[in-house]
Amino acid sequence: MEHTAKIVCPLFKATKKKGRWKSKQIFSFFLLCILVFSSLTSFSQTKKKRRWADLIDTTARITNGMLCDDFIYKPYIRTVQLHDVSFELSQPILSLESDEKLILSFDDLDADNKNYMYTLIHCTSDWKPDDLSTSDYIDGFPDNVIIDYKYSINTIQSFTHYSVSFPNDNMKITKSGNYILKVYQDSKPDNLVLTKRFMVFQNKVSVEARVKPASIIEYRTFKQEIDFSIFHTEYAITDPYQDLKVVITQNNRWDNAKTNLKPLFVKDDELVYDYDDVNVFDGGSEFRVFDIKSIRYHSERIRNIYKDTLGVHVELQPDEKRSFKRYSSAPDMNGNYIVKIQEGTYSNVEADYCSVTFFIPFDNAISDGKLYVAGAFNDWKYLPENEMKFNPKRFGYECTLYLKQGYYNYEYMFIYNNEPAPDQTFIEGMHQETENDYTIYVYHHPVGTFYDQLIGVKRLNSIKNR
Repeated sequence: MEHTAKIVCPLFKATKKKGRWKSKQIFSFFLLCILVFSSLTSFSQTKKKRRWADLIDTTARITNGMLCDDFIYKPYIRTVQLHDVSFELSQPILSLESDEKLILSFDDLDADNKNYMYTLIHCTSDWKPDDLSTSDYIDGFPDNVIIDYKYSINTIQSFTHYSVSFPNDNMKITKSGNYILKVYQDSKPDNLVLTKRFMVFQNKVSVEARVKPASIIEYRTFKQEIDFSIFHTEYAITDPYQDLKVVITQNNRWDNAKTNLKPLFVKDDELVYDYDDVNVFDGGSEFRVFDIKSIRYHSERIRNIYKDTLGVHVELQPDEKRSFKRYSSAPDMNGNYIVKIQEGTYSNVEADYCSVTFFIPFDNAISDGKLYVAGAFNDWKYLPENEMKFNPKRFGYECTLYLKQGYYNYEYMFIYNNEPAPDQTFIEGMHQETENDYTIYVYHHPVGTFYDQLIGVKRLNSIKNR
């Protein structure tokens, strides 16, 4: 027994020592795992931040984590619209001296009831928050709750539809200029949900303008030129070159806007902007369209509609490259879209969501840039979700987007490597005959004042205002 004990005890001690060694090794390994995981998490978060920053349009301004641009910060928020209460296809512009109202609406795919609040931020002519306090431009409460919401009816995708109109009894606007409508959650201004741009103007000058083919001969059949004059007979502009800024947008897009235009000639009460180059836009082509107001019947551009456990799927007819095709006239909404359901009464809550697949044939993948499908439905943003990916099995580029039923305009935009601006001519071509809407914004910042006033707005159409 003693002999056995002498043999067993050393083995037991050895086992304990080995066990202690293993325990130390396991503990060290566990500690190393924690450190590695923390490093990877930190790297991942940094990478996400960088990735998020990379997605930001180059014209957007970042202030305290907020984009001074049309942007959605939550993945469950969809179909954000801001327009005049009387017309769904209108621009988000208010006259300061009128009773006009804008209405904001959006869907929450979580289909619950959240505490959403909104406020307004006054901006400069180039969309940077200025030094005005909310009391300088808001009469009433600066922060208000969105109380109007409705749940979806008979839809596969459940959602909650929120809406609010303003100015209202709680919030009135007292200054003209550029504004950001900011929606946030749970009374936390940093918990951003969405931001939308809109403008408030006060007509103090008049603008006369026309659209014509470009004056430069080599661009004449492809580009459109906007010549205009600003008349300020009863309004003093001391230094138009320093105090005045003029912006032109095409089809309510800000990614290709002509900004900070200065007068070419100054007459008595007239400022002339008759340039041959700086006020010129690519004519483009008429927008591509598709109609998904009904998911029971196939409209002209629909190839297939089917349902499964994941929802409604819509395949569009394959598109074609139009860069060298002749101009073809076709009715469109100049890039806009409208939410509408054919078999129903209340489109906002009865229209369902569909996975819509776009496809354009290509023999090979493009190596010098990226292709996107874009329009007013995604605020002309170029993000991973609307990037076209090359499918070698189908020999073409495709993309699937989750869109609400309605009528849509869209185009294919190409962004060359290391270039900030998109090129619509690569796929769509350009023609001076194309119908486009233009808006001229006139901003004035007189000496001794603290903000950019929007003193004039002129809307024109390339067909009607020639």
